[in-house]
Amino acid sequence: MKPALNPLAIARCFQFPGEPIRATPYGSGHINGTWSVACHPSSRFILQRINPHIFKNPTALMENIQRVTSHLAAQLESQPDAARRVLTLIPARDGQLFHVDADQSYWRAWRFIDSTRSYDTVETPQQAWQAAHAFGQFQQLLADLPPPRLHDTIPDFHHTPKRFVAFEQVLAADPANRAALAQPEIAFALARQSIAGVLLHAHLPERVTHNDTKFNNVLLDDTTGEALCVIDLDTVMPGLALYDFGDMVRTTTSPSAEDERDLAKVAMQFPMFEALVRGYLGAAGGFLTQTEKRHLAVSGKLITFEQGIRYLTDYLAGDTYYKVSREDHNLDRCRTQFKLIESIEQQEERMERLVQSMGE
Repeated sequence: MKPALNPLAIARCFQFPGEPIRATPYGSGHINGTWSVACHPSSRFILQRINPHIFKNPTALMENIQRVTSHLAAQLESQPDAARRVLTLIPARDGQLFHVDADQSYWRAWRFIDSTRSYDTVETPQQAWQAAHAFGQFQQLLADLPPPRLHDTIPDFHHTPKRFVAFEQVLAADPANRAALAQPEIAFALARQSIAGVLLHAHLPERVTHNDTKFNNVLLDDTTGEALCVIDLDTVMPGLALYDFGDMVRTTTSPSAEDERDLAKVAMQFPMFEALVRGYLGAAGGFLTQTEKRHLAVSGKLITFEQGIRYLTDYLAGDTYYKVSREDHNLDRCRTQFKLIESIEQQEERMERLVQSMGE
């Protein structure tokens, strides 16, 4: 029988300044396993097990993270509270960036950033502004990252046309016999196939991008509400700047959870969108091209569509990618994405006018 996972034993393989005494599950991420590690006498750290089914080359992934965090730390060292503004890796006892256990699983550890928290859903336009400004600054600070090019940790991660092809292939195979249970969602996706290529066909420049700019991937200060630190760097790699902005629209403009079953709660709130545009352009507007700025509004619809078909594809495949906690969980997630697209479509002209007025 395979031995039970022992995160506390793994924690003792890292260079923590105290003795690890407790490891408890932490956070709400879908992909990696995450634990909060308490060390004697009073310090706290984050321990993560990298999901090998998603990230096929953990060494390359960790090289990306080390380069990005080191560059950010150098850029931010003169800022107040600089140590809380960038993630800091804790090396393993052998000096490596990670620890490989007996099962060949890769583990890493981070310094815990005190007096901050993340939110699964945005509560105010000011929070939206803070998050957008933080992600915009993240891109801006990495705009001069020295060569070589970062590794593609998940090739074609935001290649929406290829995501659509994957959806069509799974739909045709129907391996879990679920297609009959998702006919309205399948029809919705097929009717909007033309959305898939809107950013790739615009010939936008390649940037260093986060590629997973959910609102809960930025830490806000408990006291001031300032967005201090961008987290979850596994998908930091070359990409389009508007992938990041589009995912902010997807995850920040609706008051609902990503898996909300009551679709009446799902809507694109225009004040939140406006706050995102102002915050993002306030930090990133100086290096974006006019073409990038012109595509800000449509990027939200594109990324919401992409994520919706990813959830639908995983549902049809039998829930092989995302963690699920209930039957039809991925289908619920898909439905919230598609409802958000409908809300965006109802407000597209107004969104375009706002972007045009601010991007000039």
